[in-house]
Amino acid sequence: MITSRCGSRRKASLFRHICLISGLTGATLTAFSVQAATISGVDFLGQATFSTGTQFAGTEVGGLSGITYDATNNVYYAISDDRSQINPARFYTLNINLSQGSLTQGGVAFTNVTTLRNPSGQTFAPLSLDPEGIALTNNGTVFVPSEGDATNSSAPFVNEFSLTTGQQVQALPIRNKFLPTVTSGIRNNLAFESLTIAPNQQSLFTATENALIQDGPPATTSNGSFSRILKYNLTTDQPAEEFLYITDPVATAPIPSDSFSTNGLVDMLALDDNGNFLSLERSFSTGVGNNIKLYEVSLEGASDIQNIQSLSGVSGINPVEKTLLLDFSTLGVPLDNIEGLTFGPDLADGRRSLVVVSDNNFSPTQTTQILAFGVRTEAVPEPSSTFGLLAVAAFGAKRLLQRKKR
Repeated sequence: MITSRCGSRRKASLFRHICLISGLTGATLTAFSVQAATISGVDFLGQATFSTGTQFAGTEVGGLSGITYDATNNVYYAISDDRSQINPARFYTLNINLSQGSLTQGGVAFTNVTTLRNPSGQTFAPLSLDPEGIALTNNGTVFVPSEGDATNSSAPFVNEFSLTTGQQVQALPIRNKFLPTVTSGIRNNLAFESLTIAPNQQSLFTATENALIQDGPPATTSNGSFSRILKYNLTTDQPAEEFLYITDPVATAPIPSDSFSTNGLVDMLALDDNGNFLSLERSFSTGVGNNIKLYEVSLEGASDIQNIQSLSGVSGINPVEKTLLLDFSTLGVPLDNIEGLTFGPDLADGRRSLVVVSDNNFSPTQTTQILAFGVRTEAVPEPSSTFGLLAVAAFGAKRLLQRKKR
């Protein structure tokens, strides 16, 4: 049996709570860890929307499923999940004006569009890919994951493309357990939806939106789903580790009750080089709409599951820890199909900007929605004597490790 880890980490606390994790070997106690800072709040700064059918440079703007920020040029790149059906697969360059600490309707402008091309320089054929995320490197390239298509055995991918020409540079290897078959692999439309690169550019992370067929069921109103986080070593360009992320159940029953509903891990954003992330979960139910939640995620203490071909019936696995930061239902605005997030520039008051985008599914009943936030952080206080010698020792060890990394 796999049990969820403790996710009740208190804000501005020196230590994470101690959690008991049950498994085959019995109860084990996680070690203390010290945080230099913690996210203390996420403030809504406003939104901009574009109606379905909006045109730019001969393409239809829509399907924005991932976004990344280019600090050097102060622009954003957003991937469209158009499967080369409306226009060739592509990503857009955007200007997003947060200089006044807010986002208004006129604050977003599309400035360029780049077509994705295969290694031969040709555009991708219709239905040959399903691009869902995007992350910028320091080498003038972007990585893009594709969900593939399990209905026609089209494999998912994580490929690197030139930022300027859009031509594919390389393809990262995909382990066989992810390849779609009748009895195993990705589920259709629930595969590699997310992508992020650690700030030191040493590691890339993507994740399945829901469980592989052999790992367990997709999310329902009564259960979450076993997503796999994949870590790649960008020095060797090889798979390195995998971790279990358990999504929430579907937030609300659909109307009627037998109609479509889903919840999944739709994007991740690296906070540092040590396995701490933001994660975005999107729940949708027919007749109800979207429910979006933002979590803080830690890989600390999570089991490496790369050598486990099926999670079904396996015991003693420690999933990643996640802590709720924001339920978007509290924002007071209608929510579209939010699927991508990225940090932007620091705001004038010191908060870090965060931008999320929606995939409108090219549907006339939806919009392309861009939301902006200010992320507040809080320094961790010095250890109190209440924690005793163990706290002081842990704090000192953390400082020593930080000095060694500099």
